[in-house]
Amino acid sequence: MRVLLSGNEAVARGCYEHGVKVATAYPGTPSTEILENVVQYKDDIYCQWSPNEKVAFEVAMGAAFGGVRTIVAMKHVGLNVAADPLMTSTSVGGDGGFVIVTGDDPGMHSSQNEQDNRYYAKFAKIPLGEPSDSQETKDYLGAAFEISERFGTPVLFRLTTRLCHAKTAVELGERTEVERKEYEKDTTRRVVIPAHARRLHVKVEGRLEEIRTFAETSALNRVEEGDPDVGVISSGIAYQYARDAFPDATFLKLGLSFPFPIELAEKFCARFETVYIVEENEPFIEEHLRYAGVTNIAGKEKVPLCGELNQSIVARSFGGGEESDRAAVAPRPPVLCPGCPHRSTFFTLNRLGIGATSDIGCYTLGVMPPLNGIDTTICMGASIGNALGFEKAIGRDFAKKMVAVIGDSTFVHSGMTGLADVAYNKGATTVIIVDNSITAMTGHQHHPGTGMTLMGEPTTKLDYIALAESMGIKDARRVDAFDMEAVKAAIKEATDNPKASLLVMEGPCALMVRKTWTKAFVVDTENCTACGMCLKLGCPAISRDEDGKAIIDPLFCVGEVCGMCAQVCPVKCISAPAKT
Repeated sequence: MRVLLSGNEAVARGCYEHGVKVATAYPGTPSTEILENVVQYKDDIYCQWSPNEKVAFEVAMGAAFGGVRTIVAMKHVGLNVAADPLMTSTSVGGDGGFVIVTGDDPGMHSSQNEQDNRYYAKFAKIPLGEPSDSQETKDYLGAAFEISERFGTPVLFRLTTRLCHAKTAVELGERTEVERKEYEKDTTRRVVIPAHARRLHVKVEGRLEEIRTFAETSALNRVEEGDPDVGVISSGIAYQYARDAFPDATFLKLGLSFPFPIELAEKFCARFETVYIVEENEPFIEEHLRYAGVTNIAGKEKVPLCGELNQSIVARSFGGGEESDRAAVAPRPPVLCPGCPHRSTFFTLNRLGIGATSDIGCYTLGVMPPLNGIDTTICMGASIGNALGFEKAIGRDFAKKMVAVIGDSTFVHSGMTGLADVAYNKGATTVIIVDNSITAMTGHQHHPGTGMTLMGEPTTKLDYIALAESMGIKDARRVDAFDMEAVKAAIKEATDNPKASLLVMEGPCALMVRKTWTKAFVVDTENCTACGMCLKLGCPAISRDEDGKAIIDPLFCVGEVCGMCAQVCPVKCISAPAKT
């Protein structure tokens, strides 16, 4: 049966068909939907959200030690978090079959950078698989497990945003059960002390040469014959762009692009006067060729280094094609949703003149005007360390002028150690957890603070207050995020406290409580003074009429779930509709 699947759905289906037993991840665009789709096969595959990518990697690695096929999935920057176990896993090996799925994000659709994770394969000295459509994604995943088991190595499996989310036809197959390999204790391989690691490094180098020889003739790397005068080398989703831009060309399509099949590539290049290298972001393929002395290639001097490619960009890069005819679309900058509980925190910080080091999540949109509530955003968990660093650099009184804001899921991911650092190093920093009870930015995934597992089972729920108190932070309390006066009072008291404080601003994501939405709030236009205070909330439901007075769009307003506009109105001309 043929069905349409996204790349993420194809990975999940591949897990099912190729006998995977354990799948772990931390949600992150563009890879989130992999585990969300694996869970439909929970009768055959154990799957879980982990607190962060490092833990997810280590759980998956342990499952591979246990002799079963295992995947771990994350977005590209998540692999930075998991880099510590990654760099040692290459020495330890793949055991039952171990595949690491990375969802790279060219163009930074939902990321703070567009790093090219192909270099992690080279850095860690492990094979790199690069499918170019959903069918290949499913099929190549099986090949990746075979390579992992044959050569005793983890395999990096690289997708990109366009591949993760675009749907193409896939032929479905049946599940093949793979027998679990019996665990045998081997401290010389799995206990990576220096004496063992030195020997393992030599083994890794030898293994890499074996896989390089394999890559030269692997069916994952193939020549597609076409015009004998036009040669193109590409991999992954960039291959699809290049194939559209040069439909008649002869292609060397790389599906196993590291270890790089240099002999195959050299023979291919020798057939042409010039070979076009089409790849997104970094010159990964090009560097291998130039290092080998191949000079008749055209790559990054033509193809943009930054941003996501498409067919038009590829064609124009090599002197052909025109800009595609696209309808003009008015820009729509992202904003916090109507009814978002995070709005009160940033509105209040702005009004009090207090800055914020922030983190990665929905609440990062607090940087947008009119809230203008954020000074820094670097990576998961950095907000707390940044705030403490400000305090240590400028002085203790600066802690009254700069707080750390972090989401509940992000706090579990990387914030707990930062909070311990504040307590241990006697900081006066105020940490605000904006707790909307879910990992909202990536589509409502559970985490250890929600009390529910990925597989739908009730579980323990992390108590942030008890945790902070156990670290030595005595001023730790919960605040109703929708109570504007309570939020203001709590922030003032916490920042005036000469010692560290933790505020947990509690309020569910509005999209989780849609059944409780009521009719929209209304504005008494006769009494509205057009002061604009409600507009400073930055709520998409509120705008001005031609007289400058506030109006509320009933299609956007979530009603009494929120009510912040009514609380900030100085003349009290905003109210809930009369009960009928």
